[in-house]
Amino acid sequence: MMEYVKTILLKVSFDSKLFEKELRKGLNLLVPAELEEFRKWCYKTFSKLYEPILNKYFIKLAG
Repeated sequence: MMEYVKTILLKVSFDSKLFEKELRKGLNLLVPAELEEFRKWCYKTFSKLYEPILNKYFIKLAG
């Protein structure tokens, strides 16, 4: 499932609102064991564009 979510995020990364919507949906699809690896991938891939959005969702998960 994680590869599917990654593919979707790569395809919608041109638009911040769509990216945020798909990130939120993707986080609901993943199992807890996948979340840390997914978080690392997201920051590596998208932090230059969408770090505030990533922080919004991954800080919620950490807390």
